[in-house]
Amino acid sequence: MKLSQKNCSRKIILIINFTLAFFLLGCEKEYVPLTLQQELLADVEKFEQITNDFQHISEKETDQKKIHQAFQSARLSYKKIEWAVEYFTPDPARFINGPALDELEVAENKFLPPNGFQVIEELLYPDYDPKNKTDLVREIKMIKANLNQVKQSLSVITISDDYVLDASKMQINRILALGITGFDSPIALQSIPETKASLNALGVLISKMNYKGKMSELIEKKIVKLCSEAAKYCQKNSDFNTFDRAHFIKNFLNPISKNLIVFQKTNAIKNIDRNNALNPNATTIFDKDAFDVNAFIPSKEYQFTTQKAALGKQLFNENSFSKDKTRSCVSCHNPELAFADNLKTNTSLKGGNLYRNTPTLTYASLQNAQFWDMRQLDLEKQSTDVIQNKEEMHGDISNIIGILSKDKAYQKSFQAAFPKSKKIEEWQIQNALASYIRSLNAFDSKFDKYMRGESNDFTTEEKLGFNLFSGKAKCATCHFIPLFNGTVPPKFNKTEHEIIGTPEHKNGLKISPDLGRYIQYEMPQLKNAFKTPTLRNAAVTAPYMHNGAFSTLEEVIDFYNKGGGLGSGIAVDNQSLPSDELKLTEKEKKALIAFMETLTDEKYQD
Repeated sequence: MKLSQKNCSRKIILIINFTLAFFLLGCEKEYVPLTLQQELLADVEKFEQITNDFQHISEKETDQKKIHQAFQSARLSYKKIEWAVEYFTPDPARFINGPALDELEVAENKFLPPNGFQVIEELLYPDYDPKNKTDLVREIKMIKANLNQVKQSLSVITISDDYVLDASKMQINRILALGITGFDSPIALQSIPETKASLNALGVLISKMNYKGKMSELIEKKIVKLCSEAAKYCQKNSDFNTFDRAHFIKNFLNPISKNLIVFQKTNAIKNIDRNNALNPNATTIFDKDAFDVNAFIPSKEYQFTTQKAALGKQLFNENSFSKDKTRSCVSCHNPELAFADNLKTNTSLKGGNLYRNTPTLTYASLQNAQFWDMRQLDLEKQSTDVIQNKEEMHGDISNIIGILSKDKAYQKSFQAAFPKSKKIEEWQIQNALASYIRSLNAFDSKFDKYMRGESNDFTTEEKLGFNLFSGKAKCATCHFIPLFNGTVPPKFNKTEHEIIGTPEHKNGLKISPDLGRYIQYEMPQLKNAFKTPTLRNAAVTAPYMHNGAFSTLEEVIDFYNKGGGLGSGIAVDNQSLPSDELKLTEKEKKALIAFMETLTDEKYQD
C-alpha cells in the first residue's frame, strides 16, 4: 500500500527531528540561559495572555467573583513587569496603569481621557454592574493596544545593566511612595499583595544580573533575601488598613535601597545621565541630600551656589523692590514662621486683604509649579510675578538694578555670586532670590531622622499616624512621600493639583469662588483646582487651604474625613478627591496630627 505524499513528508520531518535531538544530546555544549531581555519579553507575553483571559471572562461572565479574580490576576501579572514597562515605555504605561484622571495638556487646551487598570477598578469595585460590560471590555482592549507598543519597544532596545539597576532603584521608590500607599489600587485595596509580586520580581531580576566576585555575590544574595523576606511580610500582613508601613520601610525597603547602591558601587555600574530630581547616589529616598535643588531650574546658568543663596537672603529682605519702599519678601514670608505668616490672607498694598493665603517657602523648590494656581513653572519667574503684582509689591526688577549697582556691599555680593558677569542683570536678581529659597530644604525633622536611622524617637502614636497617613486616610496618594507635596514619585518631575471643594468659609456650604487654575486655562477639569502643597512644617504654618479657610489641623482632618466638599454637602462639579467618608476615629485623628507634627524642621520646633 502506497503512502500518501503528505504522510511521507511527515515521516521525513520526524526522522530529521529525532536525528537532530540525538546529535544535540551527544554534544557537550552547556545550556545557554535566556537573556534578561528574553525573560522580560516572556513575562510580557504571560501578562498579555492573562489579559486576554480577563477579556474573555469579562465578555462571557456576569459572576462578580470570577471577574474580580481575573482582574486581580492581570494586575499581579503586570506588577511583575512594572519595573520595566514604567521605566522603558512610560507613555503606554500611563494608559495601562495610570491615574483614573484626564491627562491635561493645558498649554494646548487639550486633554486625554484616562485608560487602564485604575479606570477598570472603578468599574468593578466595590460592586460590579453588568451594565458596565461594554466599558470594561473597551478598557481591557485599550490595555492590550498599549501593550503592543510596550512589546515592540522592549524587543528592540538595549537593556544594559546600568539601566536595569536604575530601574530597580526607581521601582523601590515606586513601591514606597505609590505602591504601599494605595495610589493605584484606591478602591480594591490590593496594594499589599501587589507589592509582594513587585518585590518577588525585583529579587529575581537582581539574581539574573550575573556579576562574579565574592563581595558582589554576597550583596546580591542579601538583596534577594531582603526582597524575599519583604514579600513574605506582605503575605502575612496583607490587610491594607493595618499594614505597618513604617516597619516595612525601615526594615525592608530602605535596606534594599541601600544595598542596591552598594551593589552598584561594588560592580562599578555607572549612573544613568538624565535629568533627575533624585540624587542617583542617595542610599535612600530619605537621605538629607536625596533631592537635587537644581532639578527644576530653567537652565544650567541658574544652578545653585551658596554665594547665590547668600545674596538672595540679602535681597529677600530688600524693601526697594516695592514701589513705596515699605515691603520686602519677608513681609509675607517670615523666616521665624517657616516662611509663612500665620494669617488667613496677608494685607495688600491698598490696605485690604490679598486674595490667597501665604504658603510656606520651605521645600518650594522641589516642584515644577509655583503659586496656588501653578501659573509659573520655576522660582525665577515666581519672584518677578510677586514683585510686579500691584497688590503685593507693585515694583519692577529693572528699576532696582540702578540702586543695587551703587551699593558697594551688593556689588561685592553680586561679584561673588556671578563672577563671570561685569554688571548686575535682571536674571541674576531672579536667580539669587530663587537660590535662597532653594536653600530652605532642611530635611532634619523628627520623621527624617527616624527614617534615616539617626534616631528611634518615634512614639507609638506618631507611628500610627504615619501608617494612617500612608494607608487608611489616603493622605499620601496626593501628598507623596517623602516631600509630602504633589510632586509625583518616582521621577518627581511633575507636580499635581487637586479639586477638593474647599469652602468659602469654615463650616460653610458654598464653595470658594476662587477658580484656581481655571483662571489661566479655561478647561472644565481645572475649575477650583489648586496645587497640592507640602505638608512639611504644616504644624507651624496655619491657617490652611488656598484661602486660609481652616485655622487648625483638626479642622482640616475633619473636612477630609467627611469626603471633602462633596462629602460636606458642598456642590462640587469636578471633585478629584474621593467623596467617601474615611471613618477615622478620634484616636486616629489625633494620631494623624501627631505624625504631621513630626514633619516640622528642627529650626521651627518649640
